[in-house]
Amino acid sequence: MDTYDEMFSASYILNERIARQVFELLPEQGLVVAIMDREGNCWPSNTEEFARIKLDETVLQELRAKVDDGVEPAVAQSGDVSVSAAQLATEQTNCGYVLVALPRSDAKSNAVEMNLLEALLSQIILVARLIEHNSLLTQARTEPYSAYRASASLVN
Repeated sequence: MDTYDEMFSASYILNERIARQVFELLPEQGLVVAIMDREGNCWPSNTEEFARIKLDETVLQELRAKVDDGVEPAVAQSGDVSVSAAQLATEQTNCGYVLVALPRSDAKSNAVEMNLLEALLSQIILVARLIEHNSLLTQARTEPYSAYRASASLVN
């Protein structure tokens, strides 16, 4: 796939918009949220912290496989980091995955916080759906104007 095709795909653009909206609301310390598309692109909420926790690629593959098999949220432990993952999809676009990493956390504390993690993952998915819905409405509103401009330029 051409790099430019990937950058202008519906999921890439939607992931960029989701990341901007969600990440500005997250606390600076604590959890790290990452959006990963199916091509391997990753948008972490805190780049430095995401690099520091060094999630093992086999753990990420395991999480993605569990989510693809219908297990949501999928949970894994990588050292002292607990990671939860869910599918990030809207009505029309499969964006990939959303990950929530809790540094200095173990499986036991993750089980206690699971309801909060599920709520956070659901809210991120809701934001994605709202962004896509807004984009579709905007596109539907501006389409008649672009058709008018094209026909007006043909007349001139």
